[in-house]
Parts: sequence; C-alpha cells; structure tokens
Amino acid sequence: MLKVGVMGVRGYTGEELLRLLLGHPDVEVCCVQSRVERPQKLSELLPAFAKKTDLVCKNHSPEEMAKGCDVVFLALPHTVSMGVAPRILAEGKKVIDLSADFRLKDTSVYERYYKTKHLHPGLLKNSVYGLPELYREKIKKSALVANPGCYPTSILLAAIPFLKRKKTSGAFFVADAKSGVTGAGRSSTGAFQFADVNESFKAYRVGEHQHVPEMEEILADALGEKMQVVFTPHLVPINRGILSTLYFPLSEKMTTGELVRVYSEFYRNESFVRVLPEGVFPEVKNVLYTNFCDVAVKVDEERNVAVVLSALDNLMKGASGQAVQNMNLLAGFTETKGLL
Repeated sequence: MLKVGVMGVRGYTGEELLRLLLGHPDVEVCCVQSRVERPQKLSELLPAFAKKTDLVCKNHSPEEMAKGCDVVFLALPHTVSMGVAPRILAEGKKVIDLSADFRLKDTSVYERYYKTKHLHPGLLKNSVYGLPELYREKIKKSALVANPGCYPTSILLAAIPFLKRKKTSGAFFVADAKSGVTGAGRSSTGAFQFADVNESFKAYRVGEHQHVPEMEEILADALGEKMQVVFTPHLVPINRGILSTLYFPLSEKMTTGELVRVYSEFYRNESFVRVLPEGVFPEVKNVLYTNFCDVAVKVDEERNVAVVLSALDNLMKGASGQAVQNMNLLAGFTETKGLL
C-alpha cells in the first residue's frame, strides 16, 4: 500500500483529495494536517467523513508528515507551499503540490503575479508540470509535481491539439471561461460570499489573471514557439465546474468534421479527455465529480474561425482528481485507479 498524507485537508481541494484517497484500493491515508489549535478528529472538522475514517487532524508539521508517508499532497495556499515542499523532499519523499509555487520556471514572473519572492528557485528546474496528457513520462520520474491550475487545465487541453497542427493565423487566441465559486477556495471572503455571488454573473481579474503566464509558458514548451492567451475569467453562481470557450482564427479552410478528427486522434489513448461528436457541446453537469474533461469543436466556416469548448470539474480534473492521477503515475499504478 502506498502511504500518503494531505496538508491543508480542510480546504475544498484537500477535502476532495481525502474523499478520493479513502476510496483508492492501493492507498493508505496515514496523516492529515490543517491549521488547528489542537489535534482533533477529522470527522469533527469535516462531518461528511463521520464513520468513514478515524483519522486525527493535526497542525501543520512537514517533518511529521514526511515521516509516515511516501507521497505528500500540499493543498495549501499559493506562496505557502514553497516553504513546506523542500522540508518533505529533504526526507526523500515525493510531493504533489496543488498551489502555483512550482509551476512557473521564471521566478521573476512568479514574483510579479504572486507578489512575493520565491524562496526556493533551485527546485524549479526539477519540478514537473502535472498535466499527464503532455508530461506523462516526466511525471513518472519526478519527485516534485506541480499540479496545474483549473483554468489552465481546461484551456490547455482544449487548445493544444489545434495549435500543434499550426492552423491558426494569429499570434494569440481568446479564451473565455466561467467557473463555479469553489475555484476561489474555502477561505475566500467578500466578493465570493453567497449574497454577492447568487443571482449574479461577472468577469474578474480581466487582463491580469495569474494563470495567464502559466498557460503561456506551457504553450511555448509544447509548441516550440510563443503563443499568447487573451484570457477573461468569469464567476457564475454554481458550486463547481468550469466551461471554457476558445476562439482561433484559421489560416486555411477546414470543416468541423475535420477538426473533430484532429482532436479524436490526438486524444485517442487518453482516459480522461472525451472528445464529443460533431454537434454535441460540453455541459458542466456531465463532468461533475468526475476526472473527465469534455471537449468539443465547431468551425464557423463563414468567418473562418474555429471554436473549441471544454468542461471539467474544477475540484477534480482541475485540482484533486488530477493530483490523484499524478500520484498513480508516480507510484506505477494504473492511471485511472481510484478515479473511474
């Protein structure tokens, strides 16, 4: 059995991780930690786990976590994980970090968007971006996996098959995405309170979202050339789920059927990307509580524009489900184990 632990278990992604890990046939959850004043039964903090586990939640201690675990999940806020991961890695254990602290290779970009100095830039050369559809073989050999953001997962999976065919006539594309409120995290306040979100719909962080450099860095690596993203995120009054719509100007004529075949071929061996038939488009309700990303395409032949849509659960393929997928790769398990 693979022994694992979760730091930050009381957040949305931490809770989702625990739910998945407790149901995994080859995993033993040995340690859970969060910000607590005293050790406390997890079922008292998260009543949904009553009679499911006898785990006791303790305050954060990377050394104690590493002592009993083979793999540690860091479901911690951005800027916090970079101070924790090195202490676990020093004990010879593997880390899957769900924050942004090890995604960006350029520390100046990280520091610009996250407003703090990176404490361990030396670890960045060995961290692997945890998108299995692109970096599967590197993930298998890594000790530090940087689990992708939820928006980048939905947009990269939708964009890369098209961009690899070099069918676009522009140096950028437009990505319009809508997310449920859990994407902001459990500790969010103010603009993410029920009364502010319910019966409303708004854009936020227009032209300055921290996921833009993450997407552009991975696109440059995957394509071998720079590609910019004009990204606008929106908040919708649902608990979970993301729907992204991408627009690409075409460099040559093509039909929807041809583009469906491009995507179907690209993802033919991928368990968690479902390319929808021509004329069928993704719906958030069809991916909730799953690790699937549903992708569909449509060519507007009159305007010579390709429209690509994707839907995923931001807490699953956008966070915790993908983290378990990465754990399976690290441990040599079947990639779908505990997720299907």
